[in-house]
Amino acid sequence: MPSFSLGILLLALLFLLLISHKSGAQFEHWCIADEQTTDDELQKALDWACGKGGADCSKIQVNQPCYLPNTVKDHASYAFNNYYQKFKNKGGSCYFNGAAMITELDPSHGSCRFEYLP
Repeated sequence: MPSFSLGILLLALLFLLLISHKSGAQFEHWCIADEQTTDDELQKALDWACGKGGADCSKIQVNQPCYLPNTVKDHASYAFNNYYQKFKNKGGSCYFNGAAMITELDPSHGSCRFEYLP
């Protein structure tokens, strides 16, 4: 009887280990522009993120990997995510006055890589 209980316990522990290992990917989040937000509102939030917010917006400059597509929405998404990844563990959020949202889908495209930091 004790070996049967030990076997069940080991199986349960193995199961929990597998679940916790697999579910790690569920916690990958990126911050992107909300498509329902107007360009004017996105631009205000983008300006803040790249200015006082402290996001590194160098990759959305001309001839840089995230410049294209050259839209306010795409540039805001990059800047919002850069800010969020940089400051999420220090109290930063993905809010931007309601102009942003969290996604579990990596928004990277082509040579433009959206950073993810655990």
